[in-house]
Amino acid sequence: MVESSIGGVVPAVKGEVMRRMGDKEEEGSVRDEEVGTVTEWELDRELLCPICMQIIKDAFLTACGHSFCYMCIVTHLHNKSDCPCCSHYLTTSQLYPNFLLDKLMKKTSARQISKTASPVEQFRHSLEQGCEVSIKELDALLLMLSEKKRKLEQEEAERNMQILLDFLQMLRKQKVDELNEVQHDLQYIKEDLNSVERHRIDLYRARDRYSMKLRMLADDPIGKKPWSSSTDRNFGGLFSTSRNAPGGLPTGSLTYKKVDTKAQISSPGPQRKDTSISELNSQHMSQSGLAVVRKKRVNAQFNDLQECYLQKRRQLANKSRVKEEKDADVVQREGYSEGLADFQSVLSTFTRYSRLRVIAELRHGDLFHSANIVSSIEFDRDDELFATAGVSRRIKVFDFSSVINEPADAHCPVVEMSTRSKLSCLSWNKYTKNHIASSDYDGIVTVWDVTTRQSVMEYEEHEKRAWSVDFSRTEPSMLVSGSDDCKVKVWCTKQEASVLNIDMKANICCVKYNPGSSVHIAVGSADHHIHYYDLRNTSQPVHIFSGHRKAVSYVKFLSNNELASASTDSTLRLWDVKDNLPVRTLRGHTNEKNFVGLSVNNEFLSCGSETNEVFVYHKAISKPVTWHRFGSPDIDEADEDAGSNFISAVCWKSDSPTMLAANSQGTIKVLVLAA
Repeated sequence: MVESSIGGVVPAVKGEVMRRMGDKEEEGSVRDEEVGTVTEWELDRELLCPICMQIIKDAFLTACGHSFCYMCIVTHLHNKSDCPCCSHYLTTSQLYPNFLLDKLMKKTSARQISKTASPVEQFRHSLEQGCEVSIKELDALLLMLSEKKRKLEQEEAERNMQILLDFLQMLRKQKVDELNEVQHDLQYIKEDLNSVERHRIDLYRARDRYSMKLRMLADDPIGKKPWSSSTDRNFGGLFSTSRNAPGGLPTGSLTYKKVDTKAQISSPGPQRKDTSISELNSQHMSQSGLAVVRKKRVNAQFNDLQECYLQKRRQLANKSRVKEEKDADVVQREGYSEGLADFQSVLSTFTRYSRLRVIAELRHGDLFHSANIVSSIEFDRDDELFATAGVSRRIKVFDFSSVINEPADAHCPVVEMSTRSKLSCLSWNKYTKNHIASSDYDGIVTVWDVTTRQSVMEYEEHEKRAWSVDFSRTEPSMLVSGSDDCKVKVWCTKQEASVLNIDMKANICCVKYNPGSSVHIAVGSADHHIHYYDLRNTSQPVHIFSGHRKAVSYVKFLSNNELASASTDSTLRLWDVKDNLPVRTLRGHTNEKNFVGLSVNNEFLSCGSETNEVFVYHKAISKPVTWHRFGSPDIDEADEDAGSNFISAVCWKSDSPTMLAANSQGTIKVLVLAA
């Protein structure tokens, strides 16, 4: 038992001893390598030329016993007659070749090449040094090299083939996906074509029935049958022609009734027939001309409209697919498409307007005065009044109906309030009609009572210029402001101090409440981002929308989930605040340094431009629908200052194609979208 126990322990001890001995040997070898490395490094250092600090080439020895590169020491002696090492007097006649050192240099160079060079370079160097190789050895080397070459070529060919194969497979997959998408799109288009054709036939039939009733009511059932049959033939020709016109004539039948009534009263039978038919033909021609114009608009924006249509149809298809998976018993109407209805709404709205028509114009200040810039223009709760403010230090309130109906010389504000500083923004209270908030260049946020022309509350916590202020739609006592002091402040009209403060890292250019929430705000700043906050937790934003390349100057909500932003990168961008997604980028206007205004109204957006033009966009199309250039007869077109004018504020009238626009001269125009 003792022996066995000892026998079981001894190998372990022996192994430990051997391990320790091995460790000592390894340490010794490492030390030897280190010593060898140090010695070699010191040796290499001694072989360096003291002048160029490189390995000596063509070594020459001086009378004082120092070695240098020949070219180095000769160049030195041309400038100075002494030894670079000991400063002993030295001339070129006291230089002697150092053959022994040259041999040592060659060996050192060969050793360094063997350490750092590849095997091929080493072999080449050996041949250059005169290494003798037999023919048999050369044949073996050549055979081995040729085999190696073939192997490398084979591997290279296989790699290239694999890369080509991967590319073709990726391309095939991409094209198959595109083909499937195109096939699905074609299926959508086929379904929608059938649906539109059926609907158009139904419209034509309904129009024919209605027209027949009108003729039967207008004609004398006893004595006018010949005229009636003749009229039927004319109407039939008219209807057959009108079916070729896009969109039909759903409103034409109302005109027919008016025309027939007038003809019946004012003229006898034959003359009435001629007048009625000619007026109907002229109405048909005007409708046809309008259809041609709208078709041209479609062709001009075909790519954007195509993208809009396919996007809506694909989204609907995905939703329908998910719904069918949830409820397999649901049977849809054949050809019915909600996406088609949405796109038809976009198409009809987009092609309805082609220009902006001026219906009124007024002046905010004196011509050619630097203090005429209108920074903000806003309609009140009921769209009866609108207020303007700017660098003139005055808030002017106008009656909209008076501006529209009265002559231009009679346009005077119904209320005017003076302020201590230049104004940057206005916001009407959506509940208390006579309350309006302003922000100014001193950082003061003021709530005014328009009726008394007095300030109700003044908030002076901002340390720098306040750029934006906005009343909440759902909580009328709450308002928010943003300033160059990088702070967003929430105020309540029932208390003097701010309710909430959000510190940010960049200047705040704009703030806006979500129209459906009193706790969500959008903040645009100079850091090129839009921050979407929940005021119940301001430690970090709910979403950060990135995409603009310069400061975000305006943010506006089209709906509870749709946000529009403007930037000095000359773009407008649409965002989905619910899903945190970018929707579309709108381009066409010019905006690189000024606040040019932004306003939204259902499906349309309007903004200014530094070209002194107002631009109108449809939210589904990335290019402008139309634009209008401000001009003044008092300004010479050749005037250099005329090019510096820009649109400074815009505002839509709620649920209306009418808008207000002001420019840097103080000119305010009432514009309306027209066909």
